[in-house]
Amino acid sequence: MSLQEKDDKLSEIFQEMKSVSIAFSGGVDSTFLLWKAKQVLGENVKAYTIQTPYIPQWEINEAVELAKSIGVQHQVLELKYPENIRNNPENRCYLCKTQLFSYLKKISKEQKMNYLCEGTNTDDLNDYRPGRKAIDELKVKSPMLEAGLTKNEIRELSKNACLPTWQKPAYACLLTRIPHNTAVSNGILTKIERAEKFLIDKNIRAVRVRTQNNTARIETTKENMKLLISEPLNYAVHKYFKSIGYDFVSIDIIGYKTGSFNEVVK
Repeated sequence: MSLQEKDDKLSEIFQEMKSVSIAFSGGVDSTFLLWKAKQVLGENVKAYTIQTPYIPQWEINEAVELAKSIGVQHQVLELKYPENIRNNPENRCYLCKTQLFSYLKKISKEQKMNYLCEGTNTDDLNDYRPGRKAIDELKVKSPMLEAGLTKNEIRELSKNACLPTWQKPAYACLLTRIPHNTAVSNGILTKIERAEKFLIDKNIRAVRVRTQNNTARIETTKENMKLLISEPLNYAVHKYFKSIGYDFVSIDIIGYKTGSFNEVVK
C-alpha cells in the first residue's frame, strides 16, 4: 500500500468514528494523530495529556503548546503515582497503561466521545512493548496501526503537514531510566529530569540519562558524544550533574538506544 493510500485509510477510519479523544503526549506519533483527527473531524476531537511525577514537565509544556497550535480542546489531567509501580516492576508499563487508559476512557465517555485513540504504529510491534497488552484489553483504538503506518512514514507525513515534531526524537517516561525492581522516589525522578533538561538545553536532544546507584550513564548519538567529551561542555556537564547529586558521570560507548533496561527481561 502506498503512503497516500495509508493516509487516505487513516482519514476513512476517523470518518467512521465521528468523534474521538486522543491520548496526547506531544511526541511524533500522537501529534500527527491529533492533527489528522482535527483535519478530518474538526471540532469533534479532544486531546488528553496525563501529568505524573515520571513525565518531565517540559514535555507537558510542549504538549500544551502543540495542542494550542493545532487548535483542539485539550486537557492536562493529573494522575497520582500508582503505588503498584513504585518499585519499578518488570510489568510496570502494563500496570501504568492499564490505570492511565482506564482513566482516560472514563473521561472520554463522560464527555460523550465515541472512541479513545492512541498513537501506536506498525514499528512498535517489533519492540518490547508490554503496555500494548493494556491497550488491547481496554479496546483503545490505534488508528495509525490499523492504517499500516510506520514511524518513518509518520515523520514524512508530519513534515508534509509542517508539524514541528517531524524530527523530534523519541522520548519515554522517566521510569525507563531506572533498573527494574528498584525503589523509585520523586527525588530520583526530579534529578533525572533536571539532568536531561540540562543536556537538551545544550542542544543534545536524543538523550537518556540512565541512573543506577547514583551513577549517570548518558546515552546519546555518536555525534553528540563528540560534543560531550569536548571542552568546555564536558566540564559543564560534570559540574552540573555533581551539583544535583550524581557521584559519577559516564557515557555509554554503544550510544543512544531505547529500552536499555528492557534487555534483561526480554
